[in-house]
Amino acid sequence: MTTIDDETLPHTGVLPGADRHRLAALGAFLRAGAVFILLALLIVGFTIAEPAFITIANLMSILQAVSVVAILGAGVTVTLAVGGFDLSIGAVAASSVMAASYAMIVWGLDAYATVPLVLAFGALVGLVNALLIVRLKVPDLLATLAMMFLLSGLQLIPTAGRSISSGLTLPDGSKATGAYDPTFLLIGRYSIFGTLPVAVVLMATVAVLLFVLTERTRIGRLLFATGGNEAATRLAGASTVRLKTLAYVISGTLASLGGIVIAARVGRGDISSGGSLLMDSVAAALIGFAVLNLRRPNVLGTIAGAVFVGVLLNGLTMLNAPYYTQDFVKGAVLVGALALTYGLGRSNP
Repeated sequence: MTTIDDETLPHTGVLPGADRHRLAALGAFLRAGAVFILLALLIVGFTIAEPAFITIANLMSILQAVSVVAILGAGVTVTLAVGGFDLSIGAVAASSVMAASYAMIVWGLDAYATVPLVLAFGALVGLVNALLIVRLKVPDLLATLAMMFLLSGLQLIPTAGRSISSGLTLPDGSKATGAYDPTFLLIGRYSIFGTLPVAVVLMATVAVLLFVLTERTRIGRLLFATGGNEAATRLAGASTVRLKTLAYVISGTLASLGGIVIAARVGRGDISSGGSLLMDSVAAALIGFAVLNLRRPNVLGTIAGAVFVGVLLNGLTMLNAPYYTQDFVKGAVLVGALALTYGLGRSNP
């Protein structure tokens, strides 16, 4: 009987089992920690180039700057979880800025009446979006796109297209006599112990609450189940109509919360506010897919994505990079994060 030694067999290029396991482990580590690895490299690089980057004041400034985007991105994440998409969040935030300003400057309301009123406005918009999507069966992109245009025009009508500030001349020729409530301005300008901005506390609170809701409760599991297989979720006894409605109401409410933070920060109702919020929050939510290799919507990933983009833009600004390169950089980051997630995530035969 003829025998053939293993050494005489031609090499096929197949790695030994131990090497394959090591490569697989390395790939899994890179996929899970790619965003955090890149974030750490950015922080080290910017600190070497500009030591002032790593100061507590600058880091808090970064977190404060990304707080609104992170809050809105968290709302986008919830709608993505149910298989939807909310294009109206930027318009809701901008309209909330105008609504808060109008309530205080024209109606003379204080912070304790304005904040609940504006949050209720956002929840109502989310409810209308849900009605269009789950009851009238309008595709989510079309329904929320229509809402975006509706709100973009609606916010200009009460002031005839003018920004809202103290002494505003109303369409009937009279002057507004109200002013921003100092308590309201604390939301966007006050720092706890002189270090921690209130906006950052709000962002962290939203992140924790939504993380618990989506990752640790039955409702959260049903939200993802709805996005994964709506028919199966319905057959299992869950109300997908209520789940989708909840997702869009949460998204609208968080968008209004972001608008409140903006209004409290700038102290006026600027008609140009919220222009880039939609794209920035969507980018944060999509970058979040790459965090921990979850490859699905997740709130903590969205927050990490927003912080990542904020660190990148802040560092480029400190290095005097031209402002017109920022959108390109954000696009490159998004492409890179998704390529790492889905490119490295493909199994090799």
